Amino acid sequence: MKSRIARAALALAALLVGSPGIAAPPKPKLIVAIAVDQFSADLFAEHRANFTGGLKRLADGVIFPSGYQSHAATETCPGHATILTGARPARSGIIANSWYDLGLDRADKKVYCAEDPGAPGSSSEHYVVSPRLLKVPTLGDRLKAADPRSRVVSVAGKDRAAVMLGGHAADQIWYWGGKGFVTLSDRPAPPPAIVRQVNALIAPRTSDPKAFRVSPEFDAATADVAIGLLRTMKLGHGAATDLLAIGLSATDYVGHRFGTEGPEMKAQIAALDQAIGRIFAALDANGAPYVIALTADHGGHDTPERNQLRGIPEAARVDPALLPENFGAALAADLKFDPARSPIYADGPFGDWYFARTSAANLRDIARNRLLAHPQVVAAFTAEELRALPQPSGPPDEWTLAERARASFDPSRSGDLIVLLKPRITPISDGAKGTVATHGSPWDYDRRVPILFWWPGVSGFEQPLSVETVDILPTLAGLIRLTVPKGEIDGRCLDLDPSENSTC
Repeated sequence: MKSRIARAALALAALLVGSPGIAAPPKPKLIVAIAVDQFSADLFAEHRANFTGGLKRLADGVIFPSGYQSHAATETCPGHATILTGARPARSGIIANSWYDLGLDRADKKVYCAEDPGAPGSSSEHYVVSPRLLKVPTLGDRLKAADPRSRVVSVAGKDRAAVMLGGHAADQIWYWGGKGFVTLSDRPAPPPAIVRQVNALIAPRTSDPKAFRVSPEFDAATADVAIGLLRTMKLGHGAATDLLAIGLSATDYVGHRFGTEGPEMKAQIAALDQAIGRIFAALDANGAPYVIALTADHGGHDTPERNQLRGIPEAARVDPALLPENFGAALAADLKFDPARSPIYADGPFGDWYFARTSAANLRDIARNRLLAHPQVVAAFTAEELRALPQPSGPPDEWTLAERARASFDPSRSGDLIVLLKPRITPISDGAKGTVATHGSPWDYDRRVPILFWWPGVSGFEQPLSVETVDILPTLAGLIRLTVPKGEIDGRCLDLDPSENSTC
């Protein structure tokens, strides 16, 4: 474990690298938060020297290269929910992309993170998109509570990204719906002109939605909608501070379909750099004082086959026996349960596993022992074990596996067991369905993401110590002097000015 003295010395060194002329940002009238899906710290470092557009500008700003989605459930929904709430999944309630509620009054017990499970006709596959399950306010919610004149806009390539960034009270919320950009079903007003224009422009390309999502046009279209709303709404020119949240999702789809180290990802990062450059150009032309923060919802790693070729022998695909449907069927057969009714509810071979309430009392312990005996499983924590742990604190790179799992644990939603796989085990048994790589593990290649800040006039510096994405909300709130009670969040304010003029 790194010593606290060494960390203090590094922190002092980080402060000294900034010149005395570093200027704190003027109080911004517009906050822009960008989340790049699956943009790991490794990808940022690997491609940093080649940036020429928006990422180049950000790389010249205030850089925290070791930001952490500190929790174990490194998936899209939990990650996006940390960025503008300051809350880890244990507090936000967004413990995964999907979980199970065995007491839910519908046949489908699976719950999608951005649905309203109480809405008529909603199911985990055909859901009514809603922020209802997010237990905490976002920065946009807090802005509007402090001053209703603040305007909050959220645009993303995924519904769960738009919802978790925008929160409960967003004025405009738009996300890719498969054929074009759509909004929440309880907002019947006609779409703005820019949404209609972008949808018409991309219509010829959306006959194959999966192909469109892995093309540079996907992030470009998302940026077009965001830029159009910036202009037409004159964000940053009102009486109160406005917020524009943008979720760029193509990097994640490219990573899943092709892995993170092929030519496809190289092309995607280059296109991402240019898309963010266009956002910057629009912000400059808009003329309002702004600050921009960029991070990611989680990291990711390459295909196990390519990792093996690079000399990582432990890289492998998950044993099909660990898939919940196979594991449950084998368990039912051995214990002479009804083989047609698996006693296990789970969304995959890692994360939250739930056990049927009518099953034997010791079924969970039997399953846990079998899991721990498997060579690809590193841990299987019970709900009681995690509930007894305090919320983790201190540098997130030093947390134990149990602490990482605790940060994702909500007693009212989490599973009876939380299963963690060993490093470099890809929880996909094959790539037959077009997904060859993924994320979701408690390991640093999935947890570590860049956190970048920029504003006009910034003199950049780099702070190497580990921080968390939950620190972004209190940091942005500090810039506009918005009070956020410490007891309501998990993050802390990061000082963006290493001179005597603290931004916190």
